[in-house]
Amino acid sequence: MYRITPRFFTFYLLFFILFSCNSVYSPKPRGYFRIDFPAHAYQAFDRPEFPYSFEYPVYGNIIRDTAFFGDKPENPYWINVDFPRFHARIYISYKEVNGNFDKLREDAYKMTYKHTYKASSIEDSLISTPLGVHGIFFNVGGNAATSKQFFVSDSTRHFLRGALYFDTTPNSDSLGIVNNFLEEDMFHLINTLKWKN
Repeated sequence: MYRITPRFFTFYLLFFILFSCNSVYSPKPRGYFRIDFPAHAYQAFDRPEFPYSFEYPVYGNIIRDTAFFGDKPENPYWINVDFPRFHARIYISYKEVNGNFDKLREDAYKMTYKHTYKASSIEDSLISTPLGVHGIFFNVGGNAATSKQFFVSDSTRHFLRGALYFDTTPNSDSLGIVNNFLEEDMFHLINTLKWKN
């Protein structure tokens, strides 16, 4: 009768372990979580005390902006469209033109081009809506803090600026799909924007 000794068993176990795995290990590429997007649907923001109105997504919340770099905003018409599901926010600031349109436009460009050190590109395109709203939309490429910004005005009375930010470290690869989804909502906001006289 043949008996299995511990030494014999150990030899075969080591042999099996060493020669059973002959494939080369290749790590899986880095992936990102799947994001389920809701259907685009909108609701009106039309409060009587505000000098503008627009439509914003039903999955967003309007929050009054109470701080601007530690200071109080210069008027009560600064708001944020908050997207808790995406940890994102569109910061909306409003100013009366009062003959300072060129300075307000220049300030909007400066705020966008402050991201140049992280941006791989900055593309601007003209905005002109059927409701008489005109301005510039900025696409900021690369890992800048914001990739979508805009300003719109009637050049005589109203000036509104918006910028999309995420509550996370900027990464154009992982945030690209969410940026594109929310860009459609930003364009809807712009296209439904109306000035009140």
